[in-house]
Parts: sequence; structure tokens; C-alpha cells
Amino acid sequence: MELKLGYIILTLLMIIAVISIGFKTINQTFLDNSVIKKKKMILVIGIVLWQVYIFIVASSGIIATYDLPPRFPLFLIMPAFLFTGIFIYKNRNNAWIQNIKPSTLIYIQVFRVAVETLFVFSISANVLPKIVTIEGYNFDMLIGLSAPIVAYLVFSRKMLPIKVALLWNYLGLAILASVVALFITSTFAPNLYGSDIPLISLEATRYPYVLIAAFLMPLAVFFHVLSIVQLSKKQL
Repeated sequence: MELKLGYIILTLLMIIAVISIGFKTINQTFLDNSVIKKKKMILVIGIVLWQVYIFIVASSGIIATYDLPPRFPLFLIMPAFLFTGIFIYKNRNNAWIQNIKPSTLIYIQVFRVAVETLFVFSISANVLPKIVTIEGYNFDMLIGLSAPIVAYLVFSRKMLPIKVALLWNYLGLAILASVVALFITSTFAPNLYGSDIPLISLEATRYPYVLIAAFLMPLAVFFHVLSIVQLSKKQL
């Protein structure tokens, strides 16, 4: 029960963080109060609808299967990635992106330390195997731990150039890609790790464990891509 609560609390904290950043950016970007209210409403409704969708899909049991094609990525991960790509591409030249404090998009990635900590506790609950945690081949915690260091040295002390933050973002995306590949192969190609059965329990497809791959991981990707677009513009 405590583990499930941990996943839910972390998700709620990140929702609050996203809304807080979004509201602040909207206030700085737009002058018309009616536009500001509309943008804020769209942000809140969008997040709530996605959370409802995650809960419905996870509760329905439609993704609780090892059948191919893999339903988990198709129903939850792909839509989140498509939204990130389309949304940021369409808004890449909009002023609101530059109105976000650059260090914020780096500092916030520290939440991945909490994600990986939950992963470790998920081992004893038989939700995840060691192989997909920091005890195995998942090094995502290093990005979370390095986030405040990079943000501080690049933006607060200005000891390092913006290029370092850009490279750090690309490294973060690469590590996330490796983690996704690790989860997929340990589920659908367990023989690569010397197992005849899937290493990921179907319990991981149920709520609230599903929040990691359906919300928290895509959110990390979103912050990375947004930061890359923002910092690339600053270097021009």
C-alpha cells in the first residue's frame, strides 16, 4: 500500500509542479486576462483528462497482456510521445518557451531520483526485476542526481557554457531511450537476459504503477525536449 501511495504522491507533486510552471509562464506571456484564463483552463483540463485516460486504460485490463503488438506502448507511451513532438514543434517559435526560466527545466529533472527510488522498492513487491533498476542496467538516477549540479554551474554560477546543458539534455534522452528499450526487451525478449519468461510482471501495467511509463517518463522527455528547443534558440 505504501509503495502504491508513493507512486501516486510523486505523480501529484509533478502535476502541481507542471501547473505551477505553466501558470507562471502564461502570466508572463499574455496580457489579456481572458486569454490567460483560457490557457490555464486548457492546461489543467489537458492534464486531468490524460490522468483519467491512464486510469481507465490501466483499470480496463486491456494492456495487461504479453501479446503482440505490445499494447502498453501503443495505448500509453506512443500517444504521450506524439503529443510532445507535435506540441513542441508547433510552439517552437512561441514566446512562452523563452519565458520559462532555463534552470527550471533542468532542476525539475531531479524528480527522477524519486522515480528510481520507487523502482528499487518495487523489486521487493515483485512488480519490477532488479535488471530495470539502478541495481541492474538502469542509470537514469544519475541524470536526476546531476540535474541540480548542471543547473547551478551553468545558470547560477555561469561556470559552464549553455552547450553543457544542451549535451546533458541529449544524454538524458539517450538514457531514457535505453531504459525504455530495457523494459521492452525484458518483457518481450527475456531470453536476452537468460530467462524463458517475461521479467516484468503484469502488475506493472496496473494502476498506479503504470504512471511511471504513462506520465512520469514522458514528462521527463517533455522537459528535455523543451529545454533543448529553448537553449538552442539562446545559442543563436
